[in-house]
Order: sequence, then C-alpha cells, then structure tokens
Amino acid sequence: MMTILIVDDDKEIAELVEIHLIAEGYRVFKAYHAKEALSIMEKEEVHLVLLDIMMPGIDGIQLCKQIRESNAVPIIMLSAKSTDDDKIKGLATGADDYVTKPFNPLELVARVKSQLRRYMQFNSGQSGEKQETMIQLENLIIDKESHSVKVYDREVKLTPIEFGILFLLASNRGKVFSVEEIFERVWNERLLDANNTVMVHIRRIREKIELDPRDAQVIKTVWGVGYKID
Repeated sequence: MMTILIVDDDKEIAELVEIHLIAEGYRVFKAYHAKEALSIMEKEEVHLVLLDIMMPGIDGIQLCKQIRESNAVPIIMLSAKSTDDDKIKGLATGADDYVTKPFNPLELVARVKSQLRRYMQFNSGQSGEKQETMIQLENLIIDKESHSVKVYDREVKLTPIEFGILFLLASNRGKVFSVEEIFERVWNERLLDANNTVMVHIRRIREKIELDPRDAQVIKTVWGVGYKID
C-alpha cells in the first residue's frame, strides 16, 4: 500500500484530501507543521508528500529543502499563490509539481497517481522503451537500474523527474528535445500551456552535475529549440 503524507496547517483541507486519498486505497498520514512531518518521515516509509507552502514556523519551502537533503520522494506543493514566480520558486526548491488552491480534489488525486507511477517506474528500473541501463559521459555515470548518478565518483541525488530528464537526454545523445517533448516524455502528459516547469528542473539538474552551472557542458541549450546532451 502506498503511503501519502499531507503537510498542511489547515486541518479542514488536510482532512478533505485525506478522505479522497483513502477512497483511492492509499495509506495517509497528516502533519500540521514541519517538525511533525519530519518525525513521521523518520518513522514511516512515505511514497509522496503533499506540502502546503504557507505554514507557521518552518514553511513549506524550507521543509522541502530539508526533505530533499536526504530523500527523493515526490513532492507536490499546495499554495494559494498562483503567479509564475511562486511556481518557479516552489519547483526550484525541489518540488515535482505545484497545485494552486483552491483545487479540485479529484484533479489532485490524479496528479498524485501520476507522480507515484513515475516514482515506481524509475525505482523499478522499468520504462516503456528498450534502453541501455548504464550510460557514461566522461565524468558522469548514470545507472538506470539503481537510479543513481555519479559525477567524478561522487553520487548526487536526483528526484525521479530530474533523473527522467537526464536519462532521456543522455540516452539520446545529439538529439535536441524541445520543452514540449521533454514534458510529454517525462511527465507522460501533454503540455497544455507555456510554463517554466522544464526549465526549472533543467536548472536544478545543472546545479547538481555541472562544475559551473552557468557554463553548462553536459546539458546544452540550443536556443530557440530546446536541450541536448552530446
């Protein structure tokens, strides 16, 4: 049974989401502040976190950073803030998706299912395509079986989304992928409107694998077209 952790100081919202998730067969834990959430994650195996940004004390942004220090579990941020800058900030922190309040609980459940499918796919080492499972690019080693990435023999932690993007580009060296193609291949969804989701994830990957993220040598930008790895 998959376990979802809801972190939201609004108990009514947390309980509403819990009802819908339990109805779908998920095991659910609720936390109303960051300390409680971290305590649950230390004791329980959590497969996905629904994280509210606006919380007293340690807010969702800071909590997301703390979780990402040791855990690649999918994180969906919940926020009443809906501007592009707010979404970029949330995704840049390490979140995999961003849902604006008020939201349709059924849509949220659909996003939970999508993230969990991707998480299980990458962790099981399976995909819809026949691909090599070990890729080496100079000082970068990508292992799909163990879902691990090493740079200069140092292991770096990538979220399932980040790993999916990197593996897609690395297993198709020389091919330029547009933002729309990356989104559709990694998220398994159509990109219905222009957003910065892919760009933010590319930036986070570069911060982890490039010697100088401002002068990227691994993931290259083809201006006006997309991204590639040679």
